[in-house]
Amino acid sequence: MNAINELPEGTHTVAIGFGDLNGIMRGKRIPSGNWENVSRNGTAICLSALVYDMTCDVWDTPVANNENGYPDMHIFPEAPLVSLPWEPGVALSFAKIVGMDKKPVSVDSRIVLERQVQRAKDLGYQVQVGTELEFFLLDPDTKSPKDRGIQVYSLERAAQLEHVLGPIRRHLIACGIPVEQSNPEYASGQVEVNIRYDDPLTSADRVVMFRSLVKQIANDHGYLATFMPKPFINESGSGFHCHYSLWQGEKNIFYENEKFSQEGKYFIGGVQKYICESTICGSMNVNGYRRKEPYTFCPTNNTWGYDNRSTAIRIIEGSETSTRFEKRDAGADCNPYLRIAADIASGLDGLEQKISPTKVTVGDAYKDKNAALLPNSISKAVNLAKKSEWLYDLLGQDMLTLCIQQCERELNFFQKQITEIELERYLNNL
Repeated sequence: MNAINELPEGTHTVAIGFGDLNGIMRGKRIPSGNWENVSRNGTAICLSALVYDMTCDVWDTPVANNENGYPDMHIFPEAPLVSLPWEPGVALSFAKIVGMDKKPVSVDSRIVLERQVQRAKDLGYQVQVGTELEFFLLDPDTKSPKDRGIQVYSLERAAQLEHVLGPIRRHLIACGIPVEQSNPEYASGQVEVNIRYDDPLTSADRVVMFRSLVKQIANDHGYLATFMPKPFINESGSGFHCHYSLWQGEKNIFYENEKFSQEGKYFIGGVQKYICESTICGSMNVNGYRRKEPYTFCPTNNTWGYDNRSTAIRIIEGSETSTRFEKRDAGADCNPYLRIAADIASGLDGLEQKISPTKVTVGDAYKDKNAALLPNSISKAVNLAKKSEWLYDLLGQDMLTLCIQQCERELNFFQKQITEIELERYLNNL
């Protein structure tokens, strides 16, 4: 066995998994005695596992449907195994997916990102991506926060949460996810954890693993961890913020004399050009659009600015290693492969075509009346995606069809519900 497949000492079980349509980690558990066989030949799993919605509902998709009988695919280990500190004897392996014909699967979102990483490489660039994820830690029975108040960045509140956030940080680091910091966020029960930058595929893989492992660790400490973008209407929502820099060898091309470079501005010009039509890559369910309200630290318009958290694109200037931009529109539940791939693809277009960004926003971006609004509903986002030849080229026909199918199914589901608020407001009064 090679280094990727080598079992850590004392391992009796290997969990092998991948990110599905929603970036949820799915897979199998393998007895250690069968691991050599799986490493060599892979293990079969229904292709539907790639295209479930978040509830595991199955529908007729372009690649798995009643006509083709919901076929299998194979998964193979992609990265070295890591032992799970909270589950002695269990190791985790990230999986590579191939079809039964040994070819890539058209709805594997990871290959969408692979294509853009290769494109950047062919142009002589290396992309670096750092990720920040917000999430809620809730009581599993009441589904409400155990703590109260905001107190963002409070060290007292951080200490109160340390019994669960401490193990999350330590265990994730032990699993090879380089956590840089954590802090309480701007809502009861909400926290943020930052992961150190790396190449895009590694960073996206870590996001998928992170969300799965955080849920497992939180559960062991009596919490429900959720990456639902907006679980409480009057509280802050949870975002997925990505920090990007672009390198040629040892040079960060976004950096020029301690300022954000012209090349960097072309890159964000491209991101701005396609930010609206690629919105579904950052939010594929109805709840994700509830974040998109003014003064929620979620952007509502197509703006950029210097160290400005009210804009969609925030420029951070500093040393060559720290100069970058942060994109702030996606929800914490998004598929990281699709979101990061869209950002890289649009940015490279901007760089190649020398697309200038809009006028920089100074001050309150929510008041910027000249900026185009970002889609604030799933129906608007889907309509833009359907018309986008650019998104079709990025995702491919099967992947785009699948994403639109999920969005429309989610919208249709919610349109058929009568809510408690409607009953309370209208039943006795109309």
